[in-house]
Amino acid sequence: MIEVKNITKRYGAQKALDDVSFSVDDGEILGFLGPNGAGKSTAMNIITGYISATSGSVLIDGKDVLEQPQQTRKNMGYLPEIPPLYEDMTVKEYLYFIYDLKKCKLPKISHMKDICSLIGLNDVYGRLIKNLSKGYRQRVGFAQALVNDPKILILDEPTVGLDPKQIVEIRDLIKKLGKRHTVILSSHILPEVQAVCDRIVVINRGKIVADDTEENILAGFDDEKNIYLTAQGDKQSVLDSLEAISGVQKVTCRKAKGGNLDIVIKTAGECDIRKAVFESAASGGWAILEMHSSKPTLEEIFIRLTEQKEVG
Repeated sequence: MIEVKNITKRYGAQKALDDVSFSVDDGEILGFLGPNGAGKSTAMNIITGYISATSGSVLIDGKDVLEQPQQTRKNMGYLPEIPPLYEDMTVKEYLYFIYDLKKCKLPKISHMKDICSLIGLNDVYGRLIKNLSKGYRQRVGFAQALVNDPKILILDEPTVGLDPKQIVEIRDLIKKLGKRHTVILSSHILPEVQAVCDRIVVINRGKIVADDTEENILAGFDDEKNIYLTAQGDKQSVLDSLEAISGVQKVTCRKAKGGNLDIVIKTAGECDIRKAVFESAASGGWAILEMHSSKPTLEEIFIRLTEQKEVG
């Protein structure tokens, strides 16, 4: 089990992390989600012991990562955003080097073959790393994280820079690895976290703003309902007339192109304003091209959580 307790990290007057706490159970795949600059990589580096926190602690099975680094790191495999590869080595030479560096005790030849089979590196095992594609280099990064057969995998932005096919392949690989390892996946890409994670922690400006399953995060916004409207008319007149409708909490124009307005109307959960919208359009002389209602999506909730200027 991983326990992150009240972690704060300062760089001068700047707080990269502000009293961050969360835990990860054995066998869980946790998505650590936030926009660029939210503090994700700082948190990953502290969890792995590469940097120290200003205050707070990280425990792996009850052992502090700074006070007992050898005992905790042997249970961890880390894939940073930029994999630490030696490009003039072949894949085999590099993995053998990592094996010796980590003082691994497993049978070298058979263990390396098992990892390469799992990760999909058999076809490039004897090739120089510098001649590999971005996707294969990322796979080599995964392989080095698995050399010591760790209980825990820390993956920091594992699909950055990959093409769509490679992203799908890496996501499938993470799901496969999650059957044998506890995984923390740091990302700013919501679909990536949704696709593979059991639980989501959302960080913004160094603070945790959500920590739950996708279903429970969505359920927390059950009292809200959005109306999605495509209208045609003068933008300000349309927005003013919609904001005047009883039950409307917020009106946002997401896009105005070619005379069409793409509008989101936030309302109280059980308040049905569709009839009032039709009446407003008729009296205001603007047209409704399309309208439907739904609960907020996880993407919309994520954007709302991470757009907050002040959290807490």
